[in-house]
Amino acid sequence: MGKVIADQSVSLDGFSAGPNVGIGNGMGDGGEGLHTWVFSEGGRMGRGGVAVEGPQELLATSGSVVVGRRMFDLGEEPWGDPPPFHNNPVFVVSHRPHPPIAKQGGTTYTFVTDGLEAALARAHHAAGDRNVAVLGGAEIIRQCIRGGLLDELRLDVVHILLGGGTALFAGLDPADVTLERIGLIDADGVTHLTFRLAR
Repeated sequence: MGKVIADQSVSLDGFSAGPNVGIGNGMGDGGEGLHTWVFSEGGRMGRGGVAVEGPQELLATSGSVVVGRRMFDLGEEPWGDPPPFHNNPVFVVSHRPHPPIAKQGGTTYTFVTDGLEAALARAHHAAGDRNVAVLGGAEIIRQCIRGGLLDELRLDVVHILLGGGTALFAGLDPADVTLERIGLIDADGVTHLTFRLAR
């Protein structure tokens, strides 16, 4: 079985989205700045030409994806058709039932209404020996951390300040979170940190 790996861009002041998140403003005010590094040199090259494993590389090595319903609602239209999930099945954690949505290229959104652990179990089954990518939003990543369900957390710390918005680690008890840094790449405008989480 593969790992459960979350990847998230955050500002220097710890926000994974800016203020006023909503339809048409999915990253909040100023939040699009969190993703500019992804589009510079393919989001793959750090300072001195060091390769960086960004979200696209994580998707390429994963066999399924897990996201929350709010992220899906905000992202479905901007993601387009086909969406950027490398044809992986996407499991959407939701309280609201919805029939599966098939997209071009092989990606299907499947809505899981019996909780995060059930969504991860289905994602593991679909992924086989490959990894499961958890791409957010912040609340889903926090639930993974609280539940001891995450093997790795990849943070792309973008060198901007948002001043408010969605705090990635809000509400987590520091005594319950043990992070071991296993990777560090300094790139222009962004620092990539990889942590192993104790289960």
